[in-house]
Amino acid sequence: MSQDLMNLDEAFEKFDPVLGFEVHVELNTTTKMFSAAPNAFGDEPNTNTTEVDLGMPGALPAVNKTAVESAIKLGLALNCHIAEKCGFARKQYFYPDLAKAFQTSQYDDPIASSGYVDVELDDGEIFRVEIERAHMEEDAGKLTHKGGSGRIQDASYSLVDYNRAGVPLIEIVTKPIEGAGDRAPELARAYVTAIRDIVKALNISDARMERGNVRCDANISLKPRGAEKFGTRTETKNVNSMRAVQNAVSYEIQRQAAILDQGGSVTQETRHWQETSKTTTSGRPKSDADDYRYFPEPDLVPIVTDQAWIDKLREELPEDPLARRRRLKGEWGYSDEEFRDVVAAGLIDEIDATVSAGASASAARKWWMGEIARLANEGEVAPHELGVTPEHVVEIEALISEKTINDKIARQVIGHVADGEGSPGEIVEARSLAVVSDEGALNDAVAQAIADNPDVVEKIKGGKKKAIGALMGPVMKATRGQADAARVQELINEQLGL
Repeated sequence: MSQDLMNLDEAFEKFDPVLGFEVHVELNTTTKMFSAAPNAFGDEPNTNTTEVDLGMPGALPAVNKTAVESAIKLGLALNCHIAEKCGFARKQYFYPDLAKAFQTSQYDDPIASSGYVDVELDDGEIFRVEIERAHMEEDAGKLTHKGGSGRIQDASYSLVDYNRAGVPLIEIVTKPIEGAGDRAPELARAYVTAIRDIVKALNISDARMERGNVRCDANISLKPRGAEKFGTRTETKNVNSMRAVQNAVSYEIQRQAAILDQGGSVTQETRHWQETSKTTTSGRPKSDADDYRYFPEPDLVPIVTDQAWIDKLREELPEDPLARRRRLKGEWGYSDEEFRDVVAAGLIDEIDATVSAGASASAARKWWMGEIARLANEGEVAPHELGVTPEHVVEIEALISEKTINDKIARQVIGHVADGEGSPGEIVEARSLAVVSDEGALNDAVAQAIADNPDVVEKIKGGKKKAIGALMGPVMKATRGQADAARVQELINEQLGL
């Protein structure tokens, strides 16, 4: 059954969107939140578990101190107040992928609260998003539905993997966000991007959305233009890419606007983003906090912080990602478009490391955004996983500067580096890729090209200098692309008496 949608521009003319985001960040601690089980991705199902993770009778949890420190760091980075004392609570809900049948979370007293984050939109405008809280909890396991479409609705049976059960999470909850207007979908993407950048900079999460390290629940409601009272909200669950967050918000605004415009009412519910159809589908009625029957976790003592501990962690904070981007853009001299492309490609760290290693900013951008990105895309890996390092790029630039190789050969060398054949210098030597600098060999190749192409020679002598390119091609072929192009052009001019 198709869903009626209102044109997005019309929806913004009639309604004001109110947003809210719950972003779950999986921490990259060595062990889980409340047990000594390994916190590792991709291992065999049900191998990273202990009695605590499996909810065995009498098994007692213990808090992961590193996870607590990660939560404090994130709270500080989000300009939050850090609680002097906070505890955990049991969140009662039917969790088929949590064997103990409740989630250990925080309720009344989160470790961090009342903060904000400044989000940069595409045109450089800053939008401040108020943070209500950031609290610690544990992740659930993973269900795999077998049979049918692979979804629970028509599955024959389900398998549960408890490896993820108990993985440390921080949930960041915003206050209601008003005033974004027609930039609401863009703000959604920019906000989740900002959170990902912050946790990556803090090195508290691998922050890979495709692995579920960062997951966003997007709350959307609409109110008529000028109205004070918020509309009924929906919560679109576990959106796992920046583009999907933007698309999900756009779709929900269009869907809700059509319902309200026709005199209907929006159902308060969770919804699920369908990437293939770019739509949301109904999940379950949305529960309020009272429905979870929170009560204090009796098996865990409260966490008590002191100013010395907080100050120590504050000193370890890295430069704010937004401030860093603005600094680097100025230092590198990139245009707005060039820098936006680098940010969109996620290559700031690689280019920064390459410039720090000695390359020029333009050369670093050229290779990371060019041949390295192409090979990474071809191999379906991230550029930093290709095996080409900032030091390799610096070495390639040095070889070009010394005229040992040219750009064409450099691209070949990058491919061989990615294949694990060694450093650029080793590859050039082993494969005899150095530029042909033997004047005798170059003169012979030029003379042969001139002899083989008398019509081209006539055009050149007749004043059509661009025709020289037709002679350079055969010379490059004869030298396997290893001739210095500038020197070849000089020799052509010399032999033609130009």
